[in-house]
Amino acid sequence: MQTLSSHILGRWHTGTEKPVTLENPTTLAPLATVGSGGFDSKAVLAFAREKGGPALAALNFQERGKLLAALSGAIHEHRDELIQLALENGGNTRGDAKFDIDGATGTLMYYAGLGEKLGARTLLSDGEGLQLGRTARFWGQHVYTTRPGVALHINAFNFPAWGMLEKMACALLAGMPVIEKPGTPTALVAWRIAQIIVEKGILPAGVYQFVSGSLGDMLDHLGPQDVLAFTGSSGTGANLRGNANLIKHNVRVNIEADSLNAAVLAPDVDASSDAYGLFLSNVALDMTQKTGQKCTAVRRVFVPAERVKDVVADLVAQLGRTKVGDPSEKDVRMGPLASKSQFEEVKKGIERLAAHGTIATGGTDPIQPKGYFVAPTLIVAKDAQNPAFHAEEVFGPCAVVLPYSGDAVEAARLVNLGGGGLVCSVYGNDAEWTDRFVLLAAPWHGRIWIGSDKMAEQALPPGMVLPMMIHGGPGRAGGGDELGAERGLHFYMQRTALQGFKGAIEATFGDKSPATGTSGS
Repeated sequence: MQTLSSHILGRWHTGTEKPVTLENPTTLAPLATVGSGGFDSKAVLAFAREKGGPALAALNFQERGKLLAALSGAIHEHRDELIQLALENGGNTRGDAKFDIDGATGTLMYYAGLGEKLGARTLLSDGEGLQLGRTARFWGQHVYTTRPGVALHINAFNFPAWGMLEKMACALLAGMPVIEKPGTPTALVAWRIAQIIVEKGILPAGVYQFVSGSLGDMLDHLGPQDVLAFTGSSGTGANLRGNANLIKHNVRVNIEADSLNAAVLAPDVDASSDAYGLFLSNVALDMTQKTGQKCTAVRRVFVPAERVKDVVADLVAQLGRTKVGDPSEKDVRMGPLASKSQFEEVKKGIERLAAHGTIATGGTDPIQPKGYFVAPTLIVAKDAQNPAFHAEEVFGPCAVVLPYSGDAVEAARLVNLGGGGLVCSVYGNDAEWTDRFVLLAAPWHGRIWIGSDKMAEQALPPGMVLPMMIHGGPGRAGGGDELGAERGLHFYMQRTALQGFKGAIEATFGDKSPATGTSGS
């Protein structure tokens, strides 16, 4: 059985503490062990700052982009191997595994292309310059420069490839070395990617380090130029944000946490319309893809009260087409939950929500003799106002149908009871109704996906995170954001206002935005 080690200080290190066993969630067979501890956190951070930081600082955006392209190609070479590991360790179907692996390599390539567009520069200008004095001789310009620290990334279990590499893409292009800590239950995929990165020797020493298991006291040694990005539960995110050392040094923190994402069916959408078909297929996909273990998966489905019965029947039929079982079988479309702890938490969550509604399909009854399987579960709320439906995320294949009057204002009010979300999808052909809803829901969401007949044939599903659009959300969703093209670099850079002689400032720091719409100098 394999032991997952860390790659720190330029070498592989096996943890000294009692190891954790990883298992196949379908067969429950042990796969590997993960050890923690036995390393000096301060030394690991110093290695990144003193070796990796200067190595990246010596490269411009174009050169860093070439590193990202090489990483993408190296990982893609091992695509089939990684897909198999995701099936074994994460319970992924082949389609779910491809979603993770291809999302990772695709995001790396997108940021490689952005690096090419930004060109032979090392800083970004933020908008146009400004006249500050009586004449234009006294001039101002905002710029972004790379922070001379290290980016510590604490990643979630559900996307061991994509989650790690999307953060890396932004940090490395911005010029910051990274330390990656994967979610332990599915760490086998992330660890194999770490092996590939190290074996290929694409990145200079200190630019990339990988920690299996616990980080130990590393958070206690982060400094004011370092950053922390975390994806996971809101409870863990709050604990991290409250770390005394992070507060003392005002360490920059980005959190992507729980999200009770909503899908809203507008009253004008006819059952025979393309928008309605899109609504049914997207809700079912979000509930079952990755076994519902997506931060963007829909958890609440808002339907006009007079249509609940018919819509629920259609959703149950749609979900019934999803075969659940051993993900190695070609016709299976949903595998098990990733771990025993997830399995137990999801079952308890379904039971808590079902106490306030009626189960239309699914539930917690066993559907396989072995493994961490839960059926796609749709619950119909008795009362859409019940706080239970707006307070707890069941991180699995479970959603709740909530009736509303059909009024856009009421729909937005109910959706916003979730306290902040990553994505809300709304399906409607009445532009006035949709616009009213969007304006009221937008302050509470990082992204709003608007479905209609006119875009149904070309739309990517709302659960898809695209590198050119921001990913994040306010409130319970964590209050941060990632990606968003050049915006994704800003977290790793410092914005500074420069003031001085116009000619001097414009020559070096002025807005030299290429035709692509990005900016840099």
